[in-house]
Amino acid sequence: MSEHKHIATTLRILAELGLPRAQQNERSALCLLALLDLAPDKRWTQAVRPLVGITPIMDWVRLHYGKDYAPNTRETIRRQSMHQFVAAGIARYNPDSPARPVNSPKAVYQIEEETLMLLRTQGTKNWKADLSAYLARRKTLTERYAHERELNLVPVKIAPRKKIRLSPGEHSDLIKAIVEEFAPRFVPGGTLIYAGDTGEKWGYFDAPLLKGLGVSVDPHGKMPDVILHYPREDWLLLIEAVTSHGPVDGKRHAELKRLFADSSSGLVYVTAFPNRAVMARHLGNIAWETEVWVADAPSHLIHFNGSRFLGPYNPENSAVKTRHP
Repeated sequence: MSEHKHIATTLRILAELGLPRAQQNERSALCLLALLDLAPDKRWTQAVRPLVGITPIMDWVRLHYGKDYAPNTRETIRRQSMHQFVAAGIARYNPDSPARPVNSPKAVYQIEEETLMLLRTQGTKNWKADLSAYLARRKTLTERYAHERELNLVPVKIAPRKKIRLSPGEHSDLIKAIVEEFAPRFVPGGTLIYAGDTGEKWGYFDAPLLKGLGVSVDPHGKMPDVILHYPREDWLLLIEAVTSHGPVDGKRHAELKRLFADSSSGLVYVTAFPNRAVMARHLGNIAWETEVWVADAPSHLIHFNGSRFLGPYNPENSAVKTRHP
């Protein structure tokens, strides 16, 4: 397989372009060939720049080069080949729709224009000169693309003069609403401990603060989307942001209870929805002894426990007086 002339040439090109050794392999070479639609019978001058997603890349490689990647290698291809191509500025991510969510099934990649022009000269007398000129421009180009990606991130204010940025999409928009709309209303003076991100699991994480509350999180444990600490009541709010996946149901409630079992603060379980239409699809699965917040009605909570409005649930004393901000 690696003896095919295009693959051998591409492996050399990856090294000449300065890709890390971890990406100088057959997998990355095949990904680059797919980005160029460079089948074995085509010449480098015939390279093009289609928009192509991860699964279509795998299908193309199977069809043209006979390499059959298992479905569970999608993440490896995305994180260990395509991510580095984008970071190096040799490929664009969602150039047709930069604000497309990171986890969208419609996500696509495309070879960068100048990179395509360079690669079309592979095998010609101009290759070495063009490569040197291309590499001299790389820093400026990658900085420009990094700036473009930054503009598409969702800014979330977490404290005066401080903010974090999350990958674009509905899920990040809802996390932004939780931090900026829910927290000031129902957790005044609270502190953000964690905010997940669809592009990077640990979008924001104050691990020392959480550890100070008695919790050391297993990195393999499934974190809630947002964690807030409410010092006034000594509550730890575990919030799931639901745009497509499920709410805090019985199973998730038990998972979170185990994950945060050592917390010195009382646990409050909250499911956040962007609107009531999304909430209606999940209504039958929401666990008792939890709270529901809907972003399009930010001043209200829906209480799934008859004993009080908001607070950690203690089954041994369900009549504890509510203390509401």
